[in-house]
Amino acid sequence: MKKKLLSVLLASTMIFGLVACGSGNGSSGDTSAKSSDDGLIKVGIINNDPNESGYRTANDKDMKNMFTEENGYDASFAYSLKNDEQITAAQKFIQDGVDYLLLSAADTSGWDSVLKDAQDAGTQVILFDRTIDADESLYAASIVSDMDKEGETACEWLKNQNLAEYNIIHIQGVMGSAAQKGRSGALTETADKEGWNIVTEQTAEWNAEKAQQIVQSVIDSGEKFNVIYAENDDMAKGAVAALDKANISHGVGKDVVVMGFDCNQWALTELLNQNWNYDGQCNPFQASYIADVIDKLEKGETISEKTIIMDEKGFDATTIKQADVDQYGI
Repeated sequence: MKKKLLSVLLASTMIFGLVACGSGNGSSGDTSAKSSDDGLIKVGIINNDPNESGYRTANDKDMKNMFTEENGYDASFAYSLKNDEQITAAQKFIQDGVDYLLLSAADTSGWDSVLKDAQDAGTQVILFDRTIDADESLYAASIVSDMDKEGETACEWLKNQNLAEYNIIHIQGVMGSAAQKGRSGALTETADKEGWNIVTEQTAEWNAEKAQQIVQSVIDSGEKFNVIYAENDDMAKGAVAALDKANISHGVGKDVVVMGFDCNQWALTELLNQNWNYDGQCNPFQASYIADVIDKLEKGETISEKTIIMDEKGFDATTIKQADVDQYGI
């Protein structure tokens, strides 16, 4: 790819205050601009907090293992769960003359101006993990999970449990994120169609402690429920902590059905032990797909499949095997 000529490469470090989905507190992002040796492809990678969950930790590790100098890349990283901070990082990367901007957006909206700036600067944008609301002409490719399908698969599984009644505690992720919108939308649509009762619907922002508080509040209210639909594993764990504290049974054949997403190894083990009922996979390993796209673009080839959907599964506690935990656990 034709490199952008810069008289001066700015060196900086950007630190973002985060609300971590899995840990509850801050993290930092390094957007240091570095002078690439001849032949290195310069990439700026914007991701969510790597401490938010096992999924994000695996995703960040996958990216860092791929985009190394040994593999021909000069990579800089920035992390935040806030759209405005991610946008600031993106603008900085564009100014620094990255060849590729790799983006896992905190929110689906608000990216048009930045992507147009990238296009004007000759920076190719590749989305990963999450979709955004922007015209396809503004990015080169999108390697993502189908969050709508994840939610639909989970809701179809829940429907097939044929419960006598459905009283659901719905624990949402960070509002506006693609994962939240897809998983929430599927449950809302299915609940309306099937006449399910949503006891409460609140965001715990991917956080276990906040999820525990939500469930504890419902328990204290005395309102009946028999399903926990948590939009990630950490929030499901927090919900189960509240159930355990109240001596409410959960899992296969018990009082409360527990559902999570992401397929952390420890979460799949909970399924294997039949303490949880369902876990939906969200595949974090996108780096090799991105590298393939970059390789084609560097060779001047056309990207025939602009949106690449990751293959994902849903796991049932009554059928999961140890081999599934070993193969799909993250």
